[in-house]
Amino acid sequence: MASRPDLDGAAEGERRIELLGQTVIYRLCRSRRRTIGLQVDQRGLRVGAPAGVAQQEIEALLQRHGAWVLDKLARWQARPAPPPLQDGSSFPWLGQPLRLRLLPGLARSRWSAGELYLAVPPGRELEPVLRRVLQQRVRGLLLERLEIHAARLGVATPPLFLSSARSRWGSCNSRGEVRLSWRLGHLPLNLIDYVVVHELAHLKEMNHSPRFWAVVEGLYPDWRQARSELKRQALHLPPL
Repeated sequence: MASRPDLDGAAEGERRIELLGQTVIYRLCRSRRRTIGLQVDQRGLRVGAPAGVAQQEIEALLQRHGAWVLDKLARWQARPAPPPLQDGSSFPWLGQPLRLRLLPGLARSRWSAGELYLAVPPGRELEPVLRRVLQQRVRGLLLERLEIHAARLGVATPPLFLSSARSRWGSCNSRGEVRLSWRLGHLPLNLIDYVVVHELAHLKEMNHSPRFWAVVEGLYPDWRQARSELKRQALHLPPL
């Protein structure tokens, strides 16, 4: 299947399509990405596509994966609605609970032990501000882990780009660029390290052959357990 995308981009619009007899509304975002990607979460179906791909090709891919799309949509719709974020809300960060604090008149966001004091400017929505602060926080951590494990692998630290993907934790392209989801910040450090090692291993083997997994195992012997845990954690990400 097409990769789960980072769907932050331009030219986004609402579309409709019939999939296996059901009308599905989806959001289309065209950008400079190279492949078509599908993402289903609490917002519904979102499709990321290269700017030059014909609408017919996008809809053909959706038809081929119609059963997958409908199953994912049904799973999300069956989940109870999450409570709104507010002062005192808690969500995982680096595998530990992080409490959100919203104080009137706070001029600048700051981190404390187990707490994030978030400055929300007047007229701004809470969630976009929170996402930006979390992304800024996790970028430094991810770059640090890339540097550490790249040195262990004997390669130069690759360029790092952040995505907003919920289920595709990372990717590495043929130009040696690594893209990691900022949502990795919700996970324990050992799982973050597994994802980092996985993507760095593609600098040696741009595939998932036995040689690739041998590279991964050399740096992260417990990769099988980590991969299983990642699949479980993906089902419980905060709705940010």
